[in-house]
Amino acid sequence: MALAEIAQLFAQIDQNQRPSRDDGLAEAMRIAEALLFAAAEPLDEKDIEKRMPRCLAAGTVLDALKADYASRGVNLVRAGGKWMFRTAADLAWLLATGEGEAKRLSRAALETLAIVAYHQPVTRAEIEDIRGVAISKGTLDLLLETGWVRLRGRRRVPGRPITYGTTEAFLIHFGLEAIGDLPGLEELKGAGLFDGRLPQGFGIPQPSDAAELADDEDPLDDETPVTPPTSESAETFGEPTDPELDEEGAPEACGSQEAV
Repeated sequence: MALAEIAQLFAQIDQNQRPSRDDGLAEAMRIAEALLFAAAEPLDEKDIEKRMPRCLAAGTVLDALKADYASRGVNLVRAGGKWMFRTAADLAWLLATGEGEAKRLSRAALETLAIVAYHQPVTRAEIEDIRGVAISKGTLDLLLETGWVRLRGRRRVPGRPITYGTTEAFLIHFGLEAIGDLPGLEELKGAGLFDGRLPQGFGIPQPSDAAELADDEDPLDDETPVTPPTSESAETFGEPTDPELDEEGAPEACGSQEAV
Protein backbone atom coordinates (compact mmCIF):
# COMPACT_ATOMS: atom_id res chain seq x y z
CA MET A 1 0.00 0.00 0.00
CA ALA A 2 1.37 3.38 -1.01
CA LEU A 3 2.18 5.99 1.63
CA ALA A 4 -0.39 8.33 0.09
CA GLU A 5 -3.14 5.72 0.60
CA ILE A 6 -2.09 5.15 4.23
CA ALA A 7 -2.20 8.89 4.87
CA GLN A 8 -5.67 9.08 3.32
CA LEU A 9 -6.96 6.26 5.54
CA PHE A 10 -5.47 7.90 8.64
CA ALA A 11 -7.20 11.15 7.76
CA GLN A 12 -10.55 9.37 7.80
CA ILE A 13 -10.18 8.20 11.41
CA ASP A 14 -12.45 10.03 13.83
CA GLN A 15 -10.46 12.66 15.72
CA ASN A 16 -11.99 11.46 19.00
CA GLN A 17 -10.49 8.00 18.46
CA ARG A 18 -6.93 9.26 18.21
CA PRO A 19 -4.74 9.34 21.29
CA SER A 20 -4.22 12.90 22.50
CA ARG A 21 -1.05 14.23 24.05
CA ASP A 22 -3.25 16.61 26.03
CA ASP A 23 -5.14 13.65 27.48
CA GLY A 24 -1.85 12.06 28.51
CA LEU A 25 -0.67 15.26 30.16
CA ALA A 26 -3.99 15.72 31.95
CA GLU A 27 -3.82 12.18 33.35
CA ALA A 28 -0.22 12.70 34.45
CA MET A 29 -1.24 15.94 36.19
CA ARG A 30 -3.98 14.06 38.06
CA ILE A 31 -1.44 11.46 39.18
CA ALA A 32 1.03 14.10 40.37
CA GLU A 33 -1.76 16.00 42.12
CA ALA A 34 -2.85 12.87 44.00
CA LEU A 35 0.71 12.03 45.02
CA LEU A 36 1.35 15.53 46.35
CA PHE A 37 -1.90 15.75 48.30
CA ALA A 38 -1.40 12.32 49.86
CA ALA A 39 2.23 12.90 50.81
CA ALA A 40 3.00 13.79 54.42
CA GLU A 41 6.20 15.53 53.36
CA PRO A 42 7.32 17.50 50.28
CA LEU A 43 8.17 15.19 47.37
CA ASP A 44 11.35 15.04 45.34
CA GLU A 45 10.89 15.32 41.59
CA LYS A 46 12.65 11.98 41.14
CA ASP A 47 10.04 10.25 43.30
CA ILE A 48 7.23 11.74 41.23
CA GLU A 49 9.02 10.80 38.01
CA LYS A 50 8.75 7.10 38.93
CA ARG A 51 4.93 7.28 38.80
CA MET A 52 4.66 9.26 35.58
CA PRO A 53 3.42 7.69 32.31
CA ARG A 54 6.07 7.00 29.72
CA CYS A 55 7.26 9.83 27.47
CA LEU A 56 6.21 12.46 30.03
CA ALA A 57 8.86 14.15 32.16
CA ALA A 58 7.88 14.99 35.73
CA GLY A 59 9.23 18.53 35.32
CA THR A 60 6.86 19.22 32.43
CA VAL A 61 3.90 17.79 34.35
CA LEU A 62 4.69 19.73 37.53
CA ASP A 63 5.16 23.00 35.66
CA ALA A 64 1.75 22.53 34.05
CA LEU A 65 0.18 21.66 37.40
CA LYS A 66 1.83 24.69 39.00
CA ALA A 67 0.33 26.96 36.35
CA ASP A 68 -3.07 25.32 36.86
CA TYR A 69 -2.98 26.08 40.59
CA ALA A 70 -1.52 29.60 40.26
CA SER A 71 -4.87 31.35 40.78
CA ARG A 72 -6.32 28.95 43.37
CA GLY A 73 -6.44 29.06 47.13
CA VAL A 74 -3.50 26.67 47.30
CA ASN A 75 -0.44 26.89 45.10
CA LEU A 76 2.06 24.30 43.97
CA VAL A 77 5.52 25.49 44.95
CA ARG A 78 9.05 24.16 44.84
CA ALA A 79 11.41 24.72 47.76
CA GLY A 80 14.56 22.93 48.74
CA GLY A 81 14.39 20.98 45.50
CA LYS A 82 11.05 19.44 46.51
CA TRP A 83 7.43 20.06 45.55
CA MET A 84 4.47 20.75 47.85
CA PHE A 85 1.12 22.48 48.04
CA ARG A 86 0.91 25.64 50.15
CA THR A 87 -1.78 28.12 50.98
CA ALA A 88 -1.73 31.07 48.60
CA ALA A 89 0.32 33.88 50.14
CA ASP A 90 -2.51 36.42 49.90
CA LEU A 91 -4.81 34.12 51.90
CA ALA A 92 -2.41 33.25 54.71
CA TRP A 93 -4.07 35.81 56.99
CA LEU A 94 -7.26 33.74 56.96
CA LEU A 95 -5.49 30.92 58.75
CA ALA A 96 -3.78 33.13 61.33
CA THR A 97 -6.08 32.37 64.27
CA GLY A 98 -3.60 33.54 66.90
CA GLU A 99 -4.14 30.39 68.94
CA GLY A 100 -0.96 28.74 70.10
CA GLU A 101 1.14 31.41 68.43
CA ALA A 102 4.83 30.62 68.75
CA LYS A 103 7.34 33.13 70.01
CA ARG A 104 9.67 34.94 67.66
CA LEU A 105 13.30 34.07 67.38
CA SER A 106 15.43 36.59 69.24
CA ARG A 107 17.59 39.03 67.34
CA ALA A 108 20.67 37.08 68.37
CA ALA A 109 19.23 33.84 66.96
CA LEU A 110 18.19 35.52 63.69
CA GLU A 111 21.62 37.08 63.25
CA THR A 112 23.29 33.74 63.98
CA LEU A 113 21.01 31.96 61.51
CA ALA A 114 21.80 34.54 58.81
CA ILE A 115 25.55 34.18 59.40
CA VAL A 116 25.33 30.39 59.17
CA ALA A 117 23.28 30.63 55.95
CA TYR A 118 25.66 33.02 54.18
CA HIS A 119 29.01 31.88 55.59
CA GLN A 120 28.58 28.10 55.93
CA PRO A 121 30.50 26.08 56.79
CA VAL A 122 31.17 28.28 59.79
CA THR A 123 32.36 27.67 63.36
CA ARG A 124 31.04 29.20 66.56
CA ALA A 125 34.17 31.36 66.93
CA GLU A 126 33.72 32.65 63.37
CA ILE A 127 30.08 33.51 64.09
CA GLU A 128 31.14 35.45 67.16
CA ASP A 129 33.85 37.22 65.19
CA ILE A 130 31.34 38.36 62.56
CA ARG A 131 28.73 39.47 65.12
CA GLY A 132 31.29 41.10 67.37
CA VAL A 133 29.84 39.55 70.53
CA ALA A 134 29.89 36.14 72.16
CA ILE A 135 26.87 33.95 71.46
CA SER A 136 24.64 33.52 74.48
CA LYS A 137 24.03 30.05 75.85
CA GLY A 138 21.40 28.14 73.94
CA THR A 139 21.34 30.14 70.69
CA LEU A 140 22.91 27.43 68.54
CA ASP A 141 21.07 24.76 70.54
CA LEU A 142 17.77 26.38 69.59
CA LEU A 143 18.65 26.61 65.90
CA LEU A 144 19.67 22.96 65.92
CA GLU A 145 16.38 22.11 67.60
CA THR A 146 14.38 23.87 64.88
CA GLY A 147 16.07 21.67 62.29
CA TRP A 148 17.25 24.69 60.28
CA VAL A 149 20.92 24.29 61.26
CA ARG A 150 22.99 21.11 61.31
CA LEU A 151 26.39 19.94 62.44
CA ARG A 152 28.54 19.57 59.30
CA GLY A 153 31.98 18.48 60.44
CA ARG A 154 35.11 19.82 62.13
CA ARG A 155 37.42 22.57 60.94
CA ARG A 156 40.92 21.26 60.24
CA VAL A 157 42.61 23.60 62.72
CA PRO A 158 43.90 23.21 66.28
CA GLY A 159 40.98 22.33 68.53
CA ARG A 160 38.96 20.99 65.57
CA PRO A 161 35.89 23.19 66.19
CA ILE A 162 32.50 22.04 64.87
CA THR A 163 31.28 23.60 61.64
CA TYR A 164 27.62 24.48 61.08
CA GLY A 165 25.44 24.69 57.98
CA THR A 166 21.78 24.98 57.00
CA THR A 167 19.40 22.13 56.21
CA GLU A 168 16.75 21.25 53.67
CA ALA A 169 14.14 22.20 56.29
CA PHE A 170 15.58 25.74 56.27
CA LEU A 171 15.00 26.03 52.52
CA ILE A 172 11.47 24.65 52.75
CA HIS A 173 10.42 26.88 55.64
CA PHE A 174 11.63 30.04 53.95
CA GLY A 175 10.41 29.03 50.49
CA LEU A 176 13.84 28.85 48.85
CA GLU A 177 14.45 26.47 45.99
CA ALA A 178 18.21 26.63 46.64
CA ILE A 179 20.51 28.39 49.08
CA GLY A 180 21.70 30.57 46.20
CA ASP A 181 18.25 32.20 46.16
CA LEU A 182 19.09 34.11 49.33
CA PRO A 183 19.02 37.86 48.63
CA GLY A 184 22.25 39.48 47.52
CA LEU A 185 23.70 42.84 48.49
CA GLU A 186 21.66 44.90 46.02
CA GLU A 187 18.43 43.21 47.08
CA LEU A 188 19.21 43.83 50.75
CA LYS A 189 19.95 47.48 49.98
CA GLY A 190 16.64 47.77 48.13
CA ALA A 191 14.84 46.36 51.14
CA GLY A 192 16.36 49.10 53.32
CA LEU A 193 18.40 46.70 55.45
CA PHE A 194 21.62 48.67 54.91
CA ASP A 195 21.56 52.29 55.99
CA GLY A 196 24.30 54.76 55.30
CA ARG A 197 27.52 54.21 53.39
CA LEU A 198 29.07 50.77 53.44
CA PRO A 199 32.83 50.27 53.87
CA GLN A 200 34.82 50.06 50.66
CA GLY A 201 35.05 46.50 49.43
CA PHE A 202 32.09 45.38 51.55
CA GLY A 203 30.35 42.38 50.05
CA ILE A 204 28.17 39.39 50.82
CA PRO A 205 29.57 35.89 50.22
CA GLN A 206 27.92 33.59 47.71
CA PRO A 207 26.21 31.03 49.96
CA SER A 208 26.70 27.31 49.37
CA ASP A 209 25.21 24.39 51.27
CA ALA A 210 26.97 21.60 49.39
CA ALA A 211 26.71 18.28 51.20
CA GLU A 212 30.37 17.54 50.53
CA LEU A 213 32.81 18.65 53.18
CA ALA A 214 35.05 21.60 52.33
CA ASP A 215 38.79 21.17 51.86
CA ASP A 216 39.43 22.42 55.40
CA GLU A 217 36.75 20.23 57.03
CA ASP A 218 36.98 16.78 58.57
CA PRO A 219 33.99 14.51 59.19
CA LEU A 220 32.48 14.34 62.63
CA ASP A 221 33.97 11.61 64.83
CA ASP A 222 31.83 8.50 64.72
CA GLU A 223 33.11 7.09 67.99
CA THR A 224 32.56 10.17 70.10
CA PRO A 225 29.07 11.70 70.23
CA VAL A 226 29.32 15.39 69.39
CA THR A 227 27.22 17.93 71.24
CA PRO A 228 27.29 21.62 70.36
CA PRO A 229 29.10 23.82 72.88
CA THR A 230 26.81 25.79 75.13
CA SER A 231 29.20 28.58 75.92
CA GLU A 232 32.70 29.70 75.11
CA SER A 233 32.69 32.67 77.41
CA ALA A 234 35.58 31.17 79.36
CA GLU A 235 37.73 31.37 76.24
CA THR A 236 36.77 34.92 75.30
CA PHE A 237 38.34 36.98 78.08
CA GLY A 238 37.56 40.66 77.78
CA GLU A 239 35.15 40.20 74.85
CA PRO A 240 31.69 41.75 74.99
CA THR A 241 28.89 39.35 75.76
CA ASP A 242 25.61 39.07 73.95
CA PRO A 243 23.14 41.53 75.51
CA GLU A 244 20.32 39.03 75.03
CA LEU A 245 19.90 36.47 77.79
CA ASP A 246 19.33 32.76 77.30
CA GLU A 247 15.62 33.18 76.74
CA GLU A 248 15.43 32.16 73.12
CA GLY A 249 11.85 31.43 72.15
CA ALA A 250 10.67 28.81 69.71
CA PRO A 251 10.52 29.93 66.08
CA GLU A 252 7.27 31.14 64.69
CA ALA A 253 5.85 30.42 61.28
CA CYS A 254 5.89 34.14 60.47
CA GLY A 255 6.91 34.68 56.87
CA SER A 256 6.15 31.15 55.78
CA GLN A 257 2.95 30.00 54.14
CA GLU A 258 0.60 27.49 55.67
CA ALA A 259 1.18 24.00 54.31
CA VAL A 260 -1.82 22.10 53.06
